[in-house]
Amino acid sequence: MTSTYVPSACPHDCPSTCALEVERLDDHTIGKVRGAKDNDYTMGVVCAKVAAYAERVHHPERLGKPLKRVGSKGEGKFAEVSWDEALDEVADAFKAAADKHGPQTVWPYDFAGTMGLLQRDGIMRLRHAMNYSGMDPTICVPLASNGWQAGCGLVRGVDPREVVESDLIIVWGGNPVSTQVNFMTHVAKARKARGTKLVVVDVYKTPTAEAADIFIPVRPGTDGALACAIMHVLFKEGFADREYLEKFTDFPADLETHLEARSPEWASPICGVPVDDIVSLARLYGETKRSFIRVGYGFSRSRNGSANIHAVSCLPAVTGAWQHKGGGALHTNRALYAHIDQTLIKGLDVCDPDIRQLDMCRIGPILNRDEQSLLGGPPVTAMLIQNTNPADVAPDTNAVVKGLARDDLFLCVHEQFMTTTAKYADIVLPATMFLEHEDYYRGGGHMYLQVHRAVIEPFDECRSNHDVICALGQRLGSNHPAFYMSAKELIDDSLTRTGLPGFEEAADMKWIDMGVSWEEAHFQKGFGFTDGKFRFAPKWSEIGPDHAVMPKLPDHLNNIDEVTDEKPFRLVVPPARRFLNSTFNEMPSNRSKERAPRALMLRETCEQLGFDEGDQVRLGNEQGSVVVPVSPTDDQRADTVIVEGIWPGADFGEGLGINVLVSADRGPPNGGGVFHDTAIWVRAA
Repeated sequence: MTSTYVPSACPHDCPSTCALEVERLDDHTIGKVRGAKDNDYTMGVVCAKVAAYAERVHHPERLGKPLKRVGSKGEGKFAEVSWDEALDEVADAFKAAADKHGPQTVWPYDFAGTMGLLQRDGIMRLRHAMNYSGMDPTICVPLASNGWQAGCGLVRGVDPREVVESDLIIVWGGNPVSTQVNFMTHVAKARKARGTKLVVVDVYKTPTAEAADIFIPVRPGTDGALACAIMHVLFKEGFADREYLEKFTDFPADLETHLEARSPEWASPICGVPVDDIVSLARLYGETKRSFIRVGYGFSRSRNGSANIHAVSCLPAVTGAWQHKGGGALHTNRALYAHIDQTLIKGLDVCDPDIRQLDMCRIGPILNRDEQSLLGGPPVTAMLIQNTNPADVAPDTNAVVKGLARDDLFLCVHEQFMTTTAKYADIVLPATMFLEHEDYYRGGGHMYLQVHRAVIEPFDECRSNHDVICALGQRLGSNHPAFYMSAKELIDDSLTRTGLPGFEEAADMKWIDMGVSWEEAHFQKGFGFTDGKFRFAPKWSEIGPDHAVMPKLPDHLNNIDEVTDEKPFRLVVPPARRFLNSTFNEMPSNRSKERAPRALMLRETCEQLGFDEGDQVRLGNEQGSVVVPVSPTDDQRADTVIVEGIWPGADFGEGLGINVLVSADRGPPNGGGVFHDTAIWVRAA
């Protein structure tokens, strides 16, 4: 058998968006998957999940035929039907629902199962063209992006490849060894060439923390307090760059007075970091001009997440680290791609701004007819779900499952596997994987736009998101031109409208560098506000409606689900190394590595409670409870419980997953999932 390696790009919800080389064995079969060696960010490296992608593409349980439910909702009993029958039933159900309740009763629901700008975003065109309810995509980004934008004005930062020039790298609230391995390749180069120190700030000892020179374990939801105490030391001990502060920031007159009260002695009881460790970290940061902070998403997933992110983003503004090569910070480079024209793909030319935007994190309350969550509109009685699995992934699982089980809800799920959500569907449509369709991708963790062709033919009868959206748009009677265009035509239109090479040329190029100059990346031409100045005093009212609670200056916002006598533990639910949300948990190799969902607890705490390795424990709060085996550890806080990975509900003792315990509350100022902000009790099961 003759094989060849074909360029592609990883579509999954990860900042790396790795450039790939995929071994094509024939028109239907792939072999090895490796990182593209000639891409200077990926550098030939790819995570173990994607390296084993052949196992996923050729999985025996992959969906290949359209299915119609023949059992009760959630039972998972289906019969095969033709594509025409399935699509006709979906279109008829949407028409009937709209005739009865108005078009906003239909809610197309999606997220980042693919990050492709065509295959992910085409569902927006269906919403806009048919006047269906919109979706506020709160589950991942807003708390972090709003916190970053509050200070910097633009959601971008330093080119991550520049860390090879850094003398200090702080990974704050992220675990790139597990979730962005390419970044660690560049960190390793810096450590080898320059003796760069790696510091990790996180709530437990992740694989990245294990690789660090210094690990700072912080209580969940208290990063803002730690950041303020560091700033206190920076000002007190003369590490603040006053010339930079005057030129490049708003430098409020009361900032120093405010921070004088935010000493390490004040912060330590809040964040759990010893005073001496706070002072040492502050001095190390202040003494090191080429200091780089990689700002993760983890510590934003809290009710005070935006305040936490803003506080940490203040650090390089105090020291002026932005001025130095290898200095500054990066959260994500999303703003580099903001000008890409997706008018036709998203149907922006037919968008009605008055249509309600339903908060995706509140899918449970929405499906259970909570009037406030419905924003004054009709109940949701018909849905199309693509690229996500809310029965496992969304917060407040009990409410989500109860809503999905409604007899008066018509549900179509377009999926690759029979997920927990798909078991509640009336119609299940089989979906292609990224190697079986065209798409183009931005890279939040780097600077490249990547365009790729299909590598192999679709499996069985699978169809792409684009094909399904077009088929439904046509059946529903829309005359929007994008419903009648091919994937290549729409990508080509988007690229050329943006002033970039068209599809064929861009696919031959493989990636297009969208980076800005060094001066712009380091905000040396000004931050993203009209006055060009970083804001220590954000205008939160410009960011979201729930701004009244937000601190006027960087601070610890004490609005978290704090521990009580009844709920003495804080629960954090971070990604597992071999999973990505609920993707990859169907692969036997990954499941064998991760073994099972487990509650990680400090060994001493387990001994006090009488728990041994593998004992079944019940984690609970006012939302419900779940049963999992416990696993004692030696490297985490006594008051913190960690459950890694989004496992299917069926893998838990009582059939419902960890997000039973997570609230669907909206984090201020403008919403966002609070997945790491949960107080719980722990008992023997």
